[in-house]
Amino acid sequence: MSQLVVENLDVRHGLLQAVRGVSLTVHRGEVVALVGANGAGKTTLLRAIAGAHPPAGGRILLDGTEITALSAHRRVGMGIALVPEGRRLFTRMTVEENLLLARSARRRGPWGLDAVLAAFPNLAQRRQHLAGTLSGGEQQATAIGRALMTNPEILLLDEVSLGLSPLVVDIVYDQLRTLIEGGTTIVLVEQDLSRAMAVADRVACMLEGRIVLEGKSADLGRDAVTEAYFGLSRGNTAQGAAP
Repeated sequence: MSQLVVENLDVRHGLLQAVRGVSLTVHRGEVVALVGANGAGKTTLLRAIAGAHPPAGGRILLDGTEITALSAHRRVGMGIALVPEGRRLFTRMTVEENLLLARSARRRGPWGLDAVLAAFPNLAQRRQHLAGTLSGGEQQATAIGRALMTNPEILLLDEVSLGLSPLVVDIVYDQLRTLIEGGTTIVLVEQDLSRAMAVADRVACMLEGRIVLEGKSADLGRDAVTEAYFGLSRGNTAQGAAP
């Protein structure tokens, strides 16, 4: 079942068109990885889906209901949660305080403070520490945990591994697998192509604001995705080809 549908979306930063006619369908319980070089439009697309950046054209539907004009707050209440690039934590507040802030969404579900700390055990001993004193991996876990506290239907993750050491990225991805195995729908922006293809059911490669290649991870070879990533396969566009 299609849970999230993006149709012909255009998003601008002033005169710059960052997203150009993008269409994307995400099914319930699916993990979709958005890959592409810096400036390809991945973050802007996630922000538009979350309601943080208004589109200039096209529409967004959640479970068949159009949400294009709804505020970010309304979308959180409907089950869309964004973990932004750079974490955006309140650094002078504790881990626990950052997590509890997300309760304002007032959505019912399994994710509360105890459940988040159980899913991210590296935070349990740090719950009373200021977020600004945490390591990069602990901050990323806190940001993901804060999003989970809203009990989302869809989790949007922007640049999960950015600025983290390989060892810390391994830990974060181990924790993400718990969410994936639990059936959480995830749209993931990731620079690390190998990690993205390892966890995603489907991969969509963006270039210059467009999706230039899309398909099941198992069907797309790394070479094909790499070529699309660098704009070497413009003749092989497969947007919308995945069921």
